[in-house]
Amino acid sequence: MNRRIYFLFFCFYLFIINGCSEFSDHNKNNSIPDVITDTIEAGIKAQKVEEHQRSDFLEEIKDDYFYSETEESFINKGLIDIHSLDSTIIVDLKYSGTDNFMQADVYGNWQKGFLQPDVAEKLVIAQHLLKSKFPEYSLIVFDAVRPVSVQQKMWDMLDMPINEKTKYVSNPKNGSLHNFGAAIDVSIVNEFKEELDMGTPFDFFGELAYPVKEKEMLEKGKLSQEQINNRKLLREVMQKAGFFNIQTEWWHFNSCTRSQAREKYELIN
Repeated sequence: MNRRIYFLFFCFYLFIINGCSEFSDHNKNNSIPDVITDTIEAGIKAQKVEEHQRSDFLEEIKDDYFYSETEESFINKGLIDIHSLDSTIIVDLKYSGTDNFMQADVYGNWQKGFLQPDVAEKLVIAQHLLKSKFPEYSLIVFDAVRPVSVQQKMWDMLDMPINEKTKYVSNPKNGSLHNFGAAIDVSIVNEFKEELDMGTPFDFFGELAYPVKEKEMLEKGKLSQEQINNRKLLREVMQKAGFFNIQTEWWHFNSCTRSQAREKYELIN
């Protein structure tokens, strides 16, 4: 805004100077001096370029700084965007696309990972611990908060007996720490943003993904020592930051127990 004001004063100044010097010829030529015309045209062009650049800039940053209606609702409930604390943590929500065991986008226009503030702070600590050992590595988040309504949607989409469903999704009646924003699904990527080999992909349902079965799977030759070491590195940084893992999914970490979550946090519906 200040630049526009200065520009107008500059044009007025030029007009006065030229008006005085050419006053005697005024009757011969009533047109606006060329220098003013050129300056005005240049100013208009500069303003259009500036507006275009501003538009491009807003388009470029909108994914980082603008939130969808769902994401706004998380913020209103006191949750925090992981990237607002540490933008080096990679967020790739698997249920915001079709790259998941359901092969369905159940999150829609919500792309960012949200957690309870103290849980997000723990994740930042884990990232710092990881980078202190391997500066080129980074945590990658596959899932964070998951509202009960979405949990119910996922539950209903699975056409199988209840005892089979529970292998894939927690029963919404019982709830999940994801529903409080107190659990996270996470792995590690290298400098090329390639996931470290953990022996199975995210959301693999079977004993090969069980931390409790790693020794057995190693002895049977189904897991390599490198794959187990990668899992151990993930567990090390997450546990030092205050998380604890479960025994059936190498990628899942809780920040507290369900009873503690009920006391501390609001259930996200």
